[in-house]
Amino acid sequence: MDWVQVLILSVVEGVTEFLPISSTGHLILASKLLGVAQTEFVKSFEIVIQLGAIAAVAWESKEAFRSFKSVKAMMWAFVPTGVIGFGLYRVVKTYLLGNAEVVVWALLLGGVGMIIWEKLQTRDRKLQISELNIKQAVLIGVLQAVSVIPGVSRALMTIMGGMMMGLSRIEAVKFSFVLAIPTMVAATGLDLVKSGWSFTANEWLILGVGFAGAYFSAWIVVRWLIGYVQKHNFVAFGVYRIALALVFGLLI
Repeated sequence: MDWVQVLILSVVEGVTEFLPISSTGHLILASKLLGVAQTEFVKSFEIVIQLGAIAAVAWESKEAFRSFKSVKAMMWAFVPTGVIGFGLYRVVKTYLLGNAEVVVWALLLGGVGMIIWEKLQTRDRKLQISELNIKQAVLIGVLQAVSVIPGVSRALMTIMGGMMMGLSRIEAVKFSFVLAIPTMVAATGLDLVKSGWSFTANEWLILGVGFAGAYFSAWIVVRWLIGYVQKHNFVAFGVYRIALALVFGLLI
């Protein structure tokens, strides 16, 4: 990768990480457009820079960590994701990461599902994160685990899962932020361990620049998203996913 590609991919990650449109899917498609080969290092890069986006949201979510009940809900929700993610790590990195066809189908089906979901919304949700019980938290975690498939979107699954459990839209978005922290820390740590920390000095520099780019772009998007969900639903994101899938479906 050259430095322009590194910066573009880091911004793509930061912008898309917390939107229900799949950051991993966007990274794979952007890499394909930029001509970046899906080497083992590039796959690690796509995992590690997500931690930059997570670092940006950690500060914005600090209030949640002042509540023991909120932290407990976060940790219970992380359990199924951690188990499934660890068990399927090699399968995901070998067969799913870098697979543009999987991304296109996941974006398309997720977009259709999102629009249908929003059109069926009639329930008045008022639950707070701290009010989630263990069963509800675990179920959200199970749904998040589905996002190991590139293109599905971790944000989409956790937000929809939170709303299914009774969280208000804004609380579901905030829980998605909070749950991203242990999830991506674990994913990055696992990848670093599996790779044996065998990156060259230049590759570590690339990871650092990617981390910084993702951090600053995510910090901007997170603040925007909180304001957006207070006035809008997610239909526009569903339409975007479908349009993107159709465009790339014709290109690949």
